[in-house]
Amino acid sequence: MASRPPQIAVVGAAGGADGPTHGGPTRVEDLAERVGAALGEAGAVLLTGGRGGVMAAASRGARQAGGRTVGVLPGIGATDSPPNDDVETAIFTGMGQARNLVLVLSARAVIAVGGGWGTLSEIAMALKHRIPVVTLASWDLERPDGAAEPLLTSAATPEEAVRVALEAASG
Repeated sequence: MASRPPQIAVVGAAGGADGPTHGGPTRVEDLAERVGAALGEAGAVLLTGGRGGVMAAASRGARQAGGRTVGVLPGIGATDSPPNDDVETAIFTGMGQARNLVLVLSARAVIAVGGGWGTLSEIAMALKHRIPVVTLASWDLERPDGAAEPLLTSAATPEEAVRVALEAASG
């Protein structure tokens, strides 16, 4: 049986109340687009929440690099929950924000780029389910007891984030 390409989730704010993405691309969206491009070039399948902001930027980068993109959307169809233009495969869950769990459980690793409260919930769910997380310009987290969290890594560049996520996904 042929091996499947790794599925890597990129999570981050859609914009609006959940993040500073009004008025055009932001630094965080530029980082997300570079992450998507690197994942596309590596042959990984990009999973996102399928909406705007970081999700759209990562999807755009992946598609421009020839990669495959999947959006795990909160609504019940394209009218209720339109995917961004670069989502190749849309999965409509009808679950609202609970779709975040479907997204992270479908990934071998998660890359968090920027983000708001929804991103924080995705990071927490991934770690709770022992899925490696790489943060990039995102939440600065540590355990309350001061213990190291081996599944949580902070990256300085999009390329480092993708390298670490792909290594974690293969392990």
